[in-house]
Amino acid sequence: MKFKIDPKHDGMLVRDYLYHVRAFSRRMVKVIKYDEGILINGSPVTVRAKVEAGDELRIQFPAEERGRHLASVHKPVSVLYEDDEVIILNKPPFLATIPSVHHLDDTLGNRLMGYYDHHGIPFTLHVVTRLDADTSGVVLVAKNRYVHSLLAKKQEEGEIHQTYQAVVEGHLETKKGTINAPIDRAPGSIIERRVDPKGKSAVTHYEVIEETEETSLVHIRLETGRTHQIRVHFNDVGHSLCGDSLYGGIKKGINRQALHCNSIRFSHPISGHEVYVEAPLPEDMENLIIN
Repeated sequence: MKFKIDPKHDGMLVRDYLYHVRAFSRRMVKVIKYDEGILINGSPVTVRAKVEAGDELRIQFPAEERGRHLASVHKPVSVLYEDDEVIILNKPPFLATIPSVHHLDDTLGNRLMGYYDHHGIPFTLHVVTRLDADTSGVVLVAKNRYVHSLLAKKQEEGEIHQTYQAVVEGHLETKKGTINAPIDRAPGSIIERRVDPKGKSAVTHYEVIEETEETSLVHIRLETGRTHQIRVHFNDVGHSLCGDSLYGGIKKGINRQALHCNSIRFSHPISGHEVYVEAPLPEDMENLIIN
């Protein structure tokens, strides 16, 4: 990773530049320093060196070890956007984002490791935005631990904006509105959630963009990110997502909840330019809104 030193940072120590200007953690600087991965204009330096205006500060990250469940799977991935720091994928339905007890062998993460191996990218998996296995659409991944830390901070501060599309049963009386209803865990279940006054605040903004005789295609923006928020909120107002049997939806014409993350927008953590990416509605959801 290369940084051009701005005149306003002339004379700073490398360590202070990394800490205060580029938001490196002390632990990360320690790892890079130990690996002799700091160079100014091509020459190795210590963290006590001073930078000058116009210098090129280069950081070489050490190779990252992959977890034992992150074996490479050489199956195609749909890349929507890629640069040296981030990659954005279009996840198909019925595929877990990362390995877990229930999904050990073939996940989006495993397939991405195969892609990394093919293209000589020496890093492990750093997922920023995760989707349920049955939810399709945009997934943002950082290519290294430093960029992941910057994007995680943006996510905490609400600076990564995602939108969703869902096909719900019936027609909503209010075509554009907000569902503001707290969500809590359903009694006796570790998976299911429900609207509960004692739960955590949850706010969902929506707009109906297309209707058929039996369904509505809804565009959604979340103000909060509770587990199953979209599914719980639409079930609560009497319009469950098509196919979502956990929350009252009927499995007719689709074998999963009809939910798709269709866009993401954020300021790039290194260059600062705006990244905006869309993923088209998948075929199984398209079929639900064909009149």
